[in-house]
Amino acid sequence: MSGLFANWFRRKFSNPQAVVLGMLLIFGFAIVLTLGDILNPLFIAIVFAYLLEWVASAINNKGCPKGIAVLSVFTGFIALLLTTVFVFIPLIWKQVNEIPKILEKGKEKLIQLSKEYPDFISEQQITDLIASVSDIGGLGQAVLSASVNSLISVMALLIYLFIVPLLVFFLMKDKQIILDWCKLWLPKDRNMADRVWAEVNIQIGNYVRGKIAEILIVGAVTYIAFAYMGLNYAFLLSVLVGFSVLIPYIGAAVVTIPIALIGYFQWGFETPLWTLLITHGIIQALDGNLLVPILFSEAVNLHPVAIISAVLLFGGIWGFWGVFFAIPLATLVNAVMSAWQENSTEDHNISEA
Repeated sequence: MSGLFANWFRRKFSNPQAVVLGMLLIFGFAIVLTLGDILNPLFIAIVFAYLLEWVASAINNKGCPKGIAVLSVFTGFIALLLTTVFVFIPLIWKQVNEIPKILEKGKEKLIQLSKEYPDFISEQQITDLIASVSDIGGLGQAVLSASVNSLISVMALLIYLFIVPLLVFFLMKDKQIILDWCKLWLPKDRNMADRVWAEVNIQIGNYVRGKIAEILIVGAVTYIAFAYMGLNYAFLLSVLVGFSVLIPYIGAAVVTIPIALIGYFQWGFETPLWTLLITHGIIQALDGNLLVPILFSEAVNLHPVAIISAVLLFGGIWGFWGVFFAIPLATLVNAVMSAWQENSTEDHNISEA
């Protein structure tokens, strides 16, 4: 058994390039695990820089000087950021503060439901359910209060409203300078690592741009549909639907629950509720079968089991960023395994020759 393991280890790790790739991956994961919270502003800036660089490059290719293209795109980014902070976030927060009213309406509807269908659900079961929801709501309110007190501080505002845009600007302006500096610290014999990075870099850029576009399109279409139907809290629910696309398959199923509940509290088991659910289902179907293939046509095809496993694994390790980058990270793992296998095959053929 030990002989088999030793042969496998020599075959996979005898090549110096494989060792370099392995060490770089270990170092990168260690940095994220140990300094992830501290480097959050940098991660946010990198995401926005990936998104905005595509627009700046398109403008630059039309003949506009790079500096002017970067400055124009960055100015638009700042305008959008200020609009989000001073317009959209207060609107979302206003609707979030109305959640207690939603819960109160829910209690009334549930009690009425037990009276209409006593054979399916008893009043005592409704009372126990309401008590459980109240306990969970109290816990959630305490956690939310602690989070708000922690986040809304002068230091946090300085970091996320000043440092992040500043980082975005310099990441866009001096991208090549930063990459060249990073390469100075890497081993010279790193062909395998460069091959993996070239593939993953393209995938991450395509993924970030596609995912942001998907969030905006799905959220906007959902808001138009919900607002047209007169659904209460349409803006808040459309934001939830938009961000639900970050978690493939699972997000769409989970976000259906609050939509169905709000629809039931507002209309009961009437035609508008079923119209709402059908409309939501059509939007999800169009997203999965039309929008996603268009936006991610260049992405590496991954099996649904691999995608869900990646979301669970990386989300458990890195939280939000693990969920957001689950597919690119799965692509990275796939690229590394392919490069490793290809390198092992080449070494084996050389040794036989």
